[in-house]
Amino acid sequence: MLAHRGGGSLTSAEIADSLASNPVLVRRVLGSLRNVGLVRSTEGRGGGWSLARAPRDITLYDAYAAVEEGRILSRHAHPPSDACEIGRNICALLDVEFQSAERAMEERLSRTTIANLLQQVLANEHELPPAKR
Repeated sequence: MLAHRGGGSLTSAEIADSLASNPVLVRRVLGSLRNVGLVRSTEGRGGGWSLARAPRDITLYDAYAAVEEGRILSRHAHPPSDACEIGRNICALLDVEFQSAERAMEERLSRTTIANLLQQVLANEHELPPAKR
């Protein structure tokens, strides 16, 4: 939405309406994005949130990394038994597989920019019949 605004700003309430979400939750996410320099906020009348960089310079991975903590795929909270041949080996084996999958996802998200997504959204919107717009 911020990319579509073309440099203008939106309030967290406007963004929340589009997401069918709560402005408080939206502000939390926007705060994380602001902390890494992807968005900026201005206070007061006419204030709101805007992109801090050009949409072509922000990747999905940039945004993902700003709001998500830790690993993508969960690991065992409690290590399995060392007395079992499967238990002794499974965590290390799964960790290799999970790390490979996580790197693949990060690489894929790094190839898609916010500008790419906006272009796709606009193309999809133009394909909809007028009654659905």
